[in-house]
Amino acid sequence: MIVTESLSKVFKVGFWGRRFPALNDVSLEVKEGEIFGFLGPNGAGKTTTIKILLGLIYPTAGRFFLMGKEGNSNSVKKGIGFLPENPFFYDYLTGREFLNLVGQLYGLNSDERINKMDELFGLVGLKGAEDLQLRRYSKGMGQRIGIAQAIMNNPRLVILDEPMSGLDPIGRKEMRDIILKLKDEGKTVFFSTHILPDVEMICDRVGIVVKGKLKAIGKLDELVGDTLHSVEITAGGLSAEALKKIEKVSDNIIKRGKKVLITAKDNEISSNIVSLIQKSKGELVSLVPQKRSLEEYFMEKAESE
Repeated sequence: MIVTESLSKVFKVGFWGRRFPALNDVSLEVKEGEIFGFLGPNGAGKTTTIKILLGLIYPTAGRFFLMGKEGNSNSVKKGIGFLPENPFFYDYLTGREFLNLVGQLYGLNSDERINKMDELFGLVGLKGAEDLQLRRYSKGMGQRIGIAQAIMNNPRLVILDEPMSGLDPIGRKEMRDIILKLKDEGKTVFFSTHILPDVEMICDRVGIVVKGKLKAIGKLDELVGDTLHSVEITAGGLSAEALKKIEKVSDNIIKRGKKVLITAKDNEISSNIVSLIQKSKGELVSLVPQKRSLEEYFMEKAESE
């Protein structure tokens, strides 16, 4: 669905036109039907990449293909839905009036617009808010109506720029659910973000860009691996004597009321700790192996630049 080949973009900034490389030789591929997370810190080049794909700016070097066609022709744009990071709506319109306007821009007839609006309000969870002015929408509702307008044309490819930005945990979960629904409908979703837990939950593959350079691309399990980082053990009912014995073999102990959180660096040490808990007639509440997280991998790539 998306292929970029050595994509680069240089901006001229300041009075003297100093050259600022926003993208440097970025080559990636997004497959049909997948959710692809484009990760990077602020200023990494995520939005610049998206603007190039949408034809809003032109690359300094390199080329790109969308749905098998080079560049960004009008025929290709008809199959793309887009939600910018900071969308602007005519906030005096109601949700229904806004989507009706978007449908008219896409050339849908009256019956098509009505049917599509009913479908979209249900999909994005805005049933009952159709006739509410957009100025009365919350941040989360605004993101949902933004998703609705992005898929009004039933696109094959949906591009979202920081769709979870500024949302509370409930809003982020709702946005994740919508993205997964889009995948279930056979759509390809390409979204940029710096909120890593959301990526781990829904993405098939990710690309990490740092200072305009693509540092890694692939499936999460391939990038992060399955190496054991540590083992976290939660226990209760331990005597002072048992705690002293555990402190000698554990990496860290944190007291949480009547329970303690114990960290062991490997399975052998965790087995010894479990044995000590059982011998002291304590309560083993949980034992959770900790593998390297996407956040740790991301920080390694960011700090290596």
